[in-house]
Amino acid sequence: MSKIALLFAMLFCMPTITACSASELVPESPAVKQQLLGSPVYIQIFKEERVLELYAKMGNEFRLVKSFPICKFSGGLGPKRMAGDFKSPEGFYSVDVRHLKPDSKYYRAINIGFPNDYDRAQGYSGAYLMIHGECKSIGCYAMTNDYMDEIYRYVETAFAFGQARVNISIYPFRMTDQNLQRYRTSTNIGFWRQLKPGYDYFVKNHQPPTVAVANGQYVLAQPMMGSNKPTQFASTAGGDPFAQGKPLTVIK
Repeated sequence: MSKIALLFAMLFCMPTITACSASELVPESPAVKQQLLGSPVYIQIFKEERVLELYAKMGNEFRLVKSFPICKFSGGLGPKRMAGDFKSPEGFYSVDVRHLKPDSKYYRAINIGFPNDYDRAQGYSGAYLMIHGECKSIGCYAMTNDYMDEIYRYVETAFAFGQARVNISIYPFRMTDQNLQRYRTSTNIGFWRQLKPGYDYFVKNHQPPTVAVANGQYVLAQPMMGSNKPTQFASTAGGDPFAQGKPLTVIK
């Protein structure tokens, strides 16, 4: 499929979002996949659904390239809190080329960067939490080697073509109102409500959320009226995260 035909397909589907899934907007043909190599990428992980979604930038939006079934993760739903709890992390992470591990003992790996600034603010501990191959997990997100090849190739090539950082958003489940209601009695509900605005932002804008930490809370960069560019930070958890005057640190 030519780039012109692909853009035409995108324009045809955009007015009726509910009728055109992201996978339809980006057909998984070898030609289209080849064209997308080198484009900026974004990753979402959903624990309950056991899926890793890889997105690539097409025009001004990020579109789904492929959904990969997660072979294994550990510890159930909820954030990782301490080394040795065998839990796979949840939250907003950002990686650069130094996080790539082509010689991992688990085939190939991408270190997600745990703990991030939010995790450190909570006193969480642990290290070397990865997306990797070999289908084995003691706190990581394990894929089959074939799937890891595809994921790694897109991320590595995006870095080679100039993307400075790749954002990885990890959720316990799809952050719909219905799912949050279903888990309303969980001890993790306060934390999960901090994650929902980032999820909603991507659903609405087809752009990875820009997330920061202020006073131990995740905060989301909201676009100003009439602009798609994130310019103003707002709390994702309610209240004023800046009330104590502590500095804001962008997740990276």
